[in-house]
Amino acid sequence: MNMADLSRIDLNLLAVLDVIYTEGGVTRASEKLNLTQPAISHALGRLRQAFGDPLFVRQGRSLTPTPLTRQLIGPLRRSLRAVGDTLQAARRFDPATSEARFTIALRDPAEMLVLPQLMRAVATAAPRIDLTIVQVRRRNVEAALAAGTLDFAIDVPLLLSESVRRQRIAADRLVVVARKRHPAVRAGLSLATYLRQEHVMVTSRRQGPGLEDLALSQSGARRRIRLRCRNYAAACRVVAGTDLVLTMAERYAGVLNAAYGNRIVPFPLRTPTLDACLYWHETADSDPANRWLRTLLLQAFRT
Repeated sequence: MNMADLSRIDLNLLAVLDVIYTEGGVTRASEKLNLTQPAISHALGRLRQAFGDPLFVRQGRSLTPTPLTRQLIGPLRRSLRAVGDTLQAARRFDPATSEARFTIALRDPAEMLVLPQLMRAVATAAPRIDLTIVQVRRRNVEAALAAGTLDFAIDVPLLLSESVRRQRIAADRLVVVARKRHPAVRAGLSLATYLRQEHVMVTSRRQGPGLEDLALSQSGARRRIRLRCRNYAAACRVVAGTDLVLTMAERYAGVLNAAYGNRIVPFPLRTPTLDACLYWHETADSDPANRWLRTLLLQAFRT
């Protein structure tokens, strides 16, 4: 029997072969497996055809294994046991003892907000669990989740298929960051005063508007962007030493600006909330390890 033939054999048929061997007959095998006798006979027929051997011959009321069956049964049982042990181990995930590596796609703001709390929980409860944080292009998120090269992604609401599970984990609002003694920024900031300032914009694009610019354009307003850069931490340092102002998400602003003493005031227009979602693939939805880390991610964001 070659490997091409073996690949066509249902694993359940091999389990039937093992039970017939152990019980010595079709009737007792059907009782053991809670299947009908015709179902067991049909399975045995398929096995005989696949192996090109009768596998069992009748002697009185019992089925006697052929030499090929006696040769197969030891390796077969070891293989079935190994498969069973592997499945049991997967279902018995224990963070205190299990070894695993999870890959999570995070963008800079989420990485700063979620990682400290997440790693405190993982380091305490799961000494053999490792995390890898990556950035994935949004158009590639679904394919990476489906392939298993990515376990989770945290990002803005994305148009993904129903095979990707999601949960809204945060809603934030825009605020304006300015240095502590900025001459134009006091307790609040009017729209007219906001528009008179020079602005820092954090973006990975060389040109194009941000969410705040879209809100301003609906009111017929436009601001002057003096600096475009890629990093919020760098932008906050620029703000701390100049009269430029920065518009960003409130929670991230609170974390980054604690070190600089920058002032944080509300954005002067009503805008939609900045939502973040946790994504994972449906094939991992019931996986114990995935559920465990999913819970920690949700707790980290809520904290």
